[in-house]
Amino acid sequence: MDFRLSEQEDLFRNRVRSFIDTRIRPRHPDFLTQRDEGERWKVLPVIEEMKAQAKAEGLWNLFMPPSSGAAPVDDTFEFEGTQLSNLEYALCAEEMGKVEWASEVFNCSAPDTGNMEVLNRYGTREQKERWLRPLMKGEIRSAFLMTEPEVASSDATNIRTSIVRDGDHYVVNGRKWWSSGVGDPRCKVAIVMGRTDPDAARHEQQSQILVDMDAPGVRVERILSVYGYDHAPHGHGEVVLENVRVPVENLILGEGRGFEIAQGRLGPGRIHHCMRTIGTAEVALEAMCRRLVSRVAFGKRIGDHSVWEERIARARIDIESSRLLCLKAADMMDRAGNKSAKLEIALIKVQGPTMALKILDDAVQAHGGAGVSGDFELAAAWANIRTLRFADGPDEVHNRAIARAELAKYADVAAPRPERASA
Repeated sequence: MDFRLSEQEDLFRNRVRSFIDTRIRPRHPDFLTQRDEGERWKVLPVIEEMKAQAKAEGLWNLFMPPSSGAAPVDDTFEFEGTQLSNLEYALCAEEMGKVEWASEVFNCSAPDTGNMEVLNRYGTREQKERWLRPLMKGEIRSAFLMTEPEVASSDATNIRTSIVRDGDHYVVNGRKWWSSGVGDPRCKVAIVMGRTDPDAARHEQQSQILVDMDAPGVRVERILSVYGYDHAPHGHGEVVLENVRVPVENLILGEGRGFEIAQGRLGPGRIHHCMRTIGTAEVALEAMCRRLVSRVAFGKRIGDHSVWEERIARARIDIESSRLLCLKAADMMDRAGNKSAKLEIALIKVQGPTMALKILDDAVQAHGGAGVSGDFELAAAWANIRTLRFADGPDEVHNRAIARAELAKYADVAAPRPERASA
């Protein structure tokens, strides 16, 4: 097994790392200033400026593998961007995870990445021309509306939003929340998952449809906070869909294909989060170490106390093992397809956020009271990563899949006979 990076992997990882270090990181103060002044829900000039530079450098739409694992509905439509394999992109995404707004600069931020992949794999030419092309160019943003406040959405068969055929339209009614990105004024389209046939087989009741966010009946009722953070200018909204009339041609792939589309979308999205999470954990470990060697308590550097030596060692071990697991999943997706890598995706989806949260918590502890303040970005990073333990499926769902795969190895083991009591 060769752990050396290929020339392509090394090239793009280093190019992204250099762009972040020399272009994005020096502008982080500008990002904070622009984000925090005036209107919260707006386009930030610094991001638009950096996007133009990244595009000019050929660091654009890196996330889409050359082969998406399914034949496009219309294979004459060309996807614009530098298409990397999952393994190549994993190394780049880790670098993007080190600065909170870096992913958007490369047009590689969620939920646009997943929505673009859905449109590229399953969309008609008309759907691609209207929505995918401006998304590829970074001219608009998008949302994915699946989770609902009134049901346990970890079981997507619970979803109540209705999509009912009425002549040349579908009428959509429902309430969604944690709809990431709807606060952005550029959010122009949402992929909505809802029920088209409640009498069909359990996994054939749901469909996905493209809804114009400016359509009558679409209302962003409120922006939700995450531990007090509103994540402006992106945001996570609660969206009401009230008698929204959507042309029938906006349905994706066909009625009853919602779960099929969701599985094609969520696999790559889950691992993209994990890739960025490893970068966040690296930044947290660096912040922790810098703090520990710069402060003295009880006559020696804080980092020289044994409890901190143990925490630092554990952090490095956990980051390295998580990275290997993430790269293994990405490599398997490239070699065998997303479906074949579902166990590896589940493993890193549980491990990645759990690992990063522990390191972030230790970094907060190392900073003392400063760690929970707004003077450092550790508290905000923790709040963001904490959502990943249930985004794209909660830990419990993935742990269930992992456990069932493990138990299946012993399906033919005979049940033990009860021992007889001795006479």
